[in-house]
Amino acid sequence: MRVGIIGVGLIGGSLALDLRKRGFASQVAAVESNAGHAQTALANGLVDEVCDLEKMVEQSELIILACPIDAIKNMLPELLDQVGGTNKVVTDMGSTKAGMGQLVAAHPNRMHYVAAHPMAGTEYSGPTAAHENLFDNKCTIICDQEKSSPEALSVVLEMFRVLNMKPIFMDAGEHDVSAAYVSHISHISSFALSLCVLQKEKNHKRILSLAGGGFASTVRLAKSSADTWVPVFGQNAEFVLEVLNTYIDTLCTFKSHIENGNSSGIRDLILEANKIKKILNDKTTN
Repeated sequence: MRVGIIGVGLIGGSLALDLRKRGFASQVAAVESNAGHAQTALANGLVDEVCDLEKMVEQSELIILACPIDAIKNMLPELLDQVGGTNKVVTDMGSTKAGMGQLVAAHPNRMHYVAAHPMAGTEYSGPTAAHENLFDNKCTIICDQEKSSPEALSVVLEMFRVLNMKPIFMDAGEHDVSAAYVSHISHISSFALSLCVLQKEKNHKRILSLAGGGFASTVRLAKSSADTWVPVFGQNAEFVLEVLNTYIDTLCTFKSHIENGNSSGIRDLILEANKIKKILNDKTTN
């Protein structure tokens, strides 16, 4: 299959590598607005060609939007305009879905579009971050599948099968709530902790000398790209704020117990939090 990818960063570049290596894609053309990223993607053999949008759409059977979600929102209606009367399929890798679905709900070519969100990634960005096997054994969310044609859905599911991903079907609004709780709040927490440490501890060498595995793993996501996460927080603001309020309330409870020397209250919170181990262990074994 001839595949077109818009955005050849971590997700787009990793898709290009695995889809071609595993025989799903015979040719990969890319659209990339960053000239340096385009040159790197070509030099590293991630894609066969970097071209303009019109040419990529013309020669591709599957078109994947792997760019930041503000760009996805701008480009999706235009892409659906171009694929009418064809068998071409459009999908996206964005981490918010309800707004995207509302945007194209009445579009006459809506059935060509499959809303997807592979739950895979790292804190790094750009084509140099792309690597093979990024998606193996991860889950991918398919939203509002009944609004996609069976043919379009079949193509995208086959792509994820080749990537060795497990599909989960969800309503777009349900997805955005879940993503806020399991992904978006994790990034905000990491950004916030990093800011707290940088503001309090000006001696960077001391930070490095004292930083253990717990600190490093907690702030790992603080290295994530602002270009990716600013539009995510904006487009999913309703649910991100809901999660933030719950998170702040929990922090305040910890603060109150510590201020009052309430050891039993702190212990109860920690023991309750420990229950996450069973959820994570169940995920590992399933």
